[in-house]
Amino acid sequence: MARKNVLIMGAAGRDFHNFNVFFRKNRSYNVVAFTATQIPNIDGRVYPKQLSGKLYPKGIKIYEEKDLLKLIDKLAVDEVVFSYSDVPFEYVMDKASQVNAAGVSFRLLGAEETQIKSKKPVVAVIAVRTGSGKSQTSRKVVEVLTEAGLKVVAIRHPMPYGNLVKQKVQRFATYEDLKKHDCTIEEIEEYEPHIARGGVIYAGVDYEAILREAEKEADVILWDGGNNDFSFYKADVTFTVVDPHRPGHELYYYPGNTSLRMADAAIINKVDSANADDILEVIENTKLLNPNATIIEAASPITVDKPSVIKNKKVLVVEDGPTLTHGEMQYGAGTIAAQKLGAKEIVDPRPYTVKTITDTFTKYPDIGILLPAMGYGAAQMKDLETTINRTKCDSVVIGTPIDLSRYIKINKPYTRVKYDLQEIGQNTIHSVLKEKKIIK
Repeated sequence: MARKNVLIMGAAGRDFHNFNVFFRKNRSYNVVAFTATQIPNIDGRVYPKQLSGKLYPKGIKIYEEKDLLKLIDKLAVDEVVFSYSDVPFEYVMDKASQVNAAGVSFRLLGAEETQIKSKKPVVAVIAVRTGSGKSQTSRKVVEVLTEAGLKVVAIRHPMPYGNLVKQKVQRFATYEDLKKHDCTIEEIEEYEPHIARGGVIYAGVDYEAILREAEKEADVILWDGGNNDFSFYKADVTFTVVDPHRPGHELYYYPGNTSLRMADAAIINKVDSANADDILEVIENTKLLNPNATIIEAASPITVDKPSVIKNKKVLVVEDGPTLTHGEMQYGAGTIAAQKLGAKEIVDPRPYTVKTITDTFTKYPDIGILLPAMGYGAAQMKDLETTINRTKCDSVVIGTPIDLSRYIKINKPYTRVKYDLQEIGQNTIHSVLKEKKIIK
């Protein structure tokens, strides 16, 4: 039988994983191309032969997603596999309709086809949308497991924006490791909080190879998910974070809806800053999708190291990049801090943006007056630095999960906003882990 020609739609993450675990050694299929979206500067590359295996001695080319229909015709594609996350149902079905109209099949790979089994217990932390509060939830899970005497090794959802061969398996335990691997701001935001607490976190491209390395030093594996994707590993316990600042999104986003249905426990985060009706809505929606999930209510209280830098000042607020862009949030921890601590004005950065930061606002016009901390590579990090320093303001409020000043030079006073998870009520991460016999 002739091999079926497959095109994988992706964004440098789930797409590579799906290829590695399902297609790489599968002689029934011939992957003819990847397409790329969401992340800048990942099209025009090749998924390298060193990673693609014996069936693909030349590697596999990566194209822009806008050329999808042309590629279907040019490459005689039989099937398109959608392999990225944090998009509305309408978007997925629009892509499916385009593909079907071109005469070929459209496919979504499921958990059984793509999840890898670990030799160690796996606790997965995922979310219904980017920016729901997964990072502080992961930190809390690590804290609970560590206090129980277990060695936890985290594995982060992929962000391979550089040299894919060098990024096959990456281990981060020190700040020097961040420099060694030429990490982007987006990567640092996820890795640094674990490092700062003395932890170890892995990431990369080949997630079976990553898992086997992590298992050598772990009692428990923490899957630290990304976007709203479900886990690459078969989990013993799954926590899914739900965001009442975006009520209804848990029903209509892919694969966040899937992630919520897979949850052992749903964490309703940000109850300290969300509207009461919105909290009730997401709780009801959670019960509708997953009536067996334990519901944990939680807050994400903020702390500010220099409140005087905000009070009565004209401030530039810098928030997490992916949360504002494809996450579609129009405020974050920095915004809340600016409002609570009496900023005179939140300054609009758009008149001062340069190059790739200008492009970001063009692509995502609903960001508004906040500055997303975009840093997909050295050039964009420099553009971010230039934009911050050009903006006419009294001070800068940094709402990202990292100390941005470690990686770019800021020419005006600044303060960091930090946030951790605080459970409310008798249902807790500890109680769920104990019930599932992960801890005693």
